[in-house]
Amino acid sequence: MAAFVDRVVLHVQGGDGGNGCASIRREKFKPLAGPDGANGGHGGDVILEVDASTTTLLAYHHSPHQRAPKGGFGKGDMRAGADGEDLVLPVPEGTVVTTSDGEVLADLVGVGTRFVAARGGTGGLGNAALASRTRKAPGFALLGEPGEERSLVLELKTVADVALVGFPSAGKSSLIAAMSAARPKIADYPFTTLTPNLGVVEAGEFRYTVADVPGLIPGASEGKGLGLDFLRHIERCHVIAHVLDAAALESDRDPVTDLEIIAGELAAYADRLDAEASDRTPLMERPTVIVLNKTDLPDGQDMAEMVRERLAERDLPIVEVSAVSHKGLRELEFLLGRLVDEARAQEPEPEAAPIVLTPQARDAAPFTVVKDQYDGDVAYRVLGDKPQRWVRQTDFSNDEAVGYLADRLHRLGVEEKLYAAGAVAGSTVVIGPGDDAVVFDWEPTLMGGAEHLGRRGTDARLEDHSRPTREAKRAEQKARTEARLGRLAAMEDERRSGHWADPSVDDAATGETGDAPAHED
Repeated sequence: MAAFVDRVVLHVQGGDGGNGCASIRREKFKPLAGPDGANGGHGGDVILEVDASTTTLLAYHHSPHQRAPKGGFGKGDMRAGADGEDLVLPVPEGTVVTTSDGEVLADLVGVGTRFVAARGGTGGLGNAALASRTRKAPGFALLGEPGEERSLVLELKTVADVALVGFPSAGKSSLIAAMSAARPKIADYPFTTLTPNLGVVEAGEFRYTVADVPGLIPGASEGKGLGLDFLRHIERCHVIAHVLDAAALESDRDPVTDLEIIAGELAAYADRLDAEASDRTPLMERPTVIVLNKTDLPDGQDMAEMVRERLAERDLPIVEVSAVSHKGLRELEFLLGRLVDEARAQEPEPEAAPIVLTPQARDAAPFTVVKDQYDGDVAYRVLGDKPQRWVRQTDFSNDEAVGYLADRLHRLGVEEKLYAAGAVAGSTVVIGPGDDAVVFDWEPTLMGGAEHLGRRGTDARLEDHSRPTREAKRAEQKARTEARLGRLAAMEDERRSGHWADPSVDDAATGETGDAPAHED
């Protein structure tokens, strides 16, 4: 099982915001005393923090999915939901946070340095916050927004003062074990060291850290062998120490050739490194020391004498050491200590990390309307931060909440943009990107304000509940009276003209007609 991991893909998600509450206050003698639904709590953030006791990213190799707690939902009697606690993830010093595309988001150096990896969602408003002069008792509340979700790449670049580089089995692990209290794995076969090892060296007044970088081979800068997996660990070092095997068993190897190959790989890697980090001293310009190891062996001592003049041409300090007999170690420790102190003195004074505000980018237009294809037909897609956020906050099981959404979209100008884009009644409108968008058939006639909404669960805009004025009522009453009097007058005229007959008299037996009888003198 791996004990050291220096690169992981971490999937983080902020906590969801809590839903707002729709509640009406009830008191004695006041059955409907107004709305008292409180807001939901905000979701917690996911935060990366540099921790001195953390040395590996192994924890996130086993648990790559991290999610912050959700916010509490609002309650009645103006009891707001609790905010979700932030999820703080400890990371080693020297962790670089990038996106999957390689964009650097943060370089975490210094104990306590923090980076907000994913922000929590905002809590939804309760109906008390939605009440207004015209909408005194809303029967709905807004939903909480989901937390931000991101996939980040964490890379650990060891923060050390001296980097020991060299071919596999050059004796780097033995050297760091002899110079410090580190106890790396040591064996007589190549690629024994599979993870970087750190050791603290104390030499008189000097105190510095040494990193044992796993063995490099030709082509390491292109990813061969352990390659780029561990070349990143030399980026922050002040001094580079080339550990050369003076008693190599291979007949085609010698210290000079090994130095040229490793230096070439570092130069190839430095071209890209220096372009990315212009604030650091170029890699090939940093202090360098040549360490001839295993000189306690007869063959090693003979080889050191043979190549000493050729190595001296590079004008670099040369130290002959032995990790077994501790030959030359004290001299090496003091030499590295002086070089590290000189490099530290040339660095600028550390400044307090500035507070960086990263507001979300806002487009010039609050939204856009584009023609798109949906389910094999032409649709009009509405894209924008506000419309998409409003849709996420809407409870579509509540008609009043849907009406409130329609009013917000109308006031934003979505109706006019749809008209301009060519939409007509019945056109398919999609709000948001992807397949999770909200789809509906557009009805442009359903426009108005939420202040015209009726009782809970209804939408007054679907019916005509206009109240007549006093003048209209009087005119309607006068018209009804005149119509009634006209009917009565017509009936009287019919009666006088003899159109009406007495049902108790048989007109056929008496021989009388329906004419009115003559007056007698």
